[in-house]
Amino acid sequence: MKYRLFTALGLAGSMSLAPLANRALADNKGSSDSASVSSSETIAKPMSEKERKRKEKALRKELETPYKKWLNDDVVYIITDEERKAFSRLATDEERQSFVEQFWLRRDPTPDTEENEYKEEHYRRIAYANEHYASGIPGWKTDRGRIYIMYGPPDEIESHPSGGSYERPMEEGGGETSTYPFETWRYRYLDGIGTNIMIEFVDPTMSGEYHMTNDPSEKDALLYVPGAGLTMYEQMGMADKTQRFQRTDGTHLGVGNMPLPESMNEFTRLEQFAKLQKPPEVKFKDLEALVTSNIRYNTLPMKVRVDYMKITDSTILTNVTIQFSRKDLQFQAKDNISKATVNIFARITSISRRPINTFENVVGVEVPTELLAKAQDGLSIYQKSIPLAPGMYRLNVVAKDVVGGNTTSYEVALNVPHYDDDRLSSSSLILADTIEKLPTRSIGQGQFVIGDSKVRPRLDETFKQDEHMGIYAQFYNFETDEKTKKPSGSIEYEITKAGSNEKVLEFSEDLNAIPGSSAQQVAVEKLLPLKSLGPGQYQLKMKVTDRVRNQVLTPAATFTVT
Repeated sequence: MKYRLFTALGLAGSMSLAPLANRALADNKGSSDSASVSSSETIAKPMSEKERKRKEKALRKELETPYKKWLNDDVVYIITDEERKAFSRLATDEERQSFVEQFWLRRDPTPDTEENEYKEEHYRRIAYANEHYASGIPGWKTDRGRIYIMYGPPDEIESHPSGGSYERPMEEGGGETSTYPFETWRYRYLDGIGTNIMIEFVDPTMSGEYHMTNDPSEKDALLYVPGAGLTMYEQMGMADKTQRFQRTDGTHLGVGNMPLPESMNEFTRLEQFAKLQKPPEVKFKDLEALVTSNIRYNTLPMKVRVDYMKITDSTILTNVTIQFSRKDLQFQAKDNISKATVNIFARITSISRRPINTFENVVGVEVPTELLAKAQDGLSIYQKSIPLAPGMYRLNVVAKDVVGGNTTSYEVALNVPHYDDDRLSSSSLILADTIEKLPTRSIGQGQFVIGDSKVRPRLDETFKQDEHMGIYAQFYNFETDEKTKKPSGSIEYEITKAGSNEKVLEFSEDLNAIPGSSAQQVAVEKLLPLKSLGPGQYQLKMKVTDRVRNQVLTPAATFTVT
């Protein structure tokens, strides 16, 4: 999955090129999909054991970063096993940073505000634990620190910091004994655990290191002293202290005349103890789908591209293009027709996570089953156009293969440009597999429409020698020549072979030779034949000059010929 955001680019030429209207690629028969387009995607081979170990070693070294501290210190108690596994599969710091942002967003009770109350409270708890529960080790590493960080302050605390004399409740056998320092925390309710939750911490070493215990008798300092700290029954000769060590419920409680309450039942205690080890449940399920898509990271390869075109000074047309290779999709055959379907959901938000725009669609491919093998060599492409005001946004895209169940997600910041009236500027440069003029009735309708033209991007910038490479760009804000009342300038083009910088093509044209050009906007639309270019990688360089203002733009893009 790769994202490319191109600087403003364009191409217009004086060389002899065929008319646009008849130069759409022959294999694009009125469809947004191209079965003849070869894909640069490859299928990964299974790793050998040696390669797997090498990658794991490299990953461990790479994780010696702030992200290792975040994973093993900051969120060690609240990250789920599924999230931890997903994080371990991420390959770059950019992906890890995106994961961290979504981790906190998933837990944010008010995702549409700038503050994340959950995150702020979490780090406050860590600071509190370090201040109050440290005992030779940082407070956050202690059992009390862990429970406090996970569940917050208890509703009640029974504290015996110095141990000393202790009257047992009757359910523990009654009688008086001496104890080690201990605390009993009570929570009225913990989500996913239950009501009236009692948690006991004991310091049997008298060092300040309290640990959570599952045995209510562990705090008894006289447990192993014969004849000391007897229960009521033991004092009356109705029980023997040695009987405490014959119990099979994980405690050393004395025999009494009252049954243990349900909360002290062996299995109840074990169940509660196990639940307290798990990370707290994530409450805000409305964002779960977004995170889940990251957990299933890249199981459905997807390419995403964003282009910007000026509509008005305050409105920028933002084109989001999404592409899938059909070989990555699962097809289902019925009545001799094979069909693949991809559901797409996307959301644009402000940097503060305020929703701006949401869109969803279905990308479907239907072919006769006997032609499936050929169709799988093609691409499926979808585009959504959204008008946005200049500024910073965030784009999240989630896609799911309906038949195969594979999903993927993509997140990127959008920097929607502001076009100044007194400065030469440009739209994104688009390398396309289709550029064609539309009939009047079709203007403004359907996908890939820019003005009165259909412009379909080639996201992998890879073309065959027998194809034409479409080049589209818009340039804005030329200064008018006082004499001619027209823009004065030129566009120079240069194609060089990557690596050697060998020029294989160069030409130029005057702005006024481009149809429909004006000082406000010059639209460049060209179809460049590639027969003269041998296989390899090339760079398109442009120089756009406003002679009146003496301003220059130098956009560039790379492409590959196969």
